[in-house]
Amino acid sequence: QVQLVESGGGLVQAGGSLRLSCAASGRSFSNYAMAWFRQAPGKEREFVAAISWSDRSTTYTDSVKGRFTISRDNAKNTVYLQMNSLKPEDTAVYYCSVDRVFRRLVVVTTRTGYDYWGQGTQVTVSS
Repeated sequence: QVQLVESGGGLVQAGGSLRLSCAASGRSFSNYAMAWFRQAPGKEREFVAAISWSDRSTTYTDSVKGRFTISRDNAKNTVYLQMNSLKPEDTAVYYCSVDRVFRRLVVVTTRTGYDYWGQGTQVTVSS
């Protein structure tokens, strides 16, 4: 019954912007942190950004700090990733997911800390 659907990916030139959305259904995730991960061909899935359940803190991997912004709209059960100043190395399939722990005070950055993965949305940045 639980489903996460990522959207908003596409092809963009370096320096451009995209806004990714992750719409959840089946249950409310307002009491759980949510995160974005990405996976490039031949590489393991890596952490990108997370937002706490309380919407009062965010965490980013160093390579996207200052360029990406994660946000959420609990009324819509949706999390977003605003991606600016995109670089070719940002090319990957982007996935959203939900923290396994109810109302965790600090976010985790490892894949094993999350569950309910979406199908992913492809982001391709040309040079």
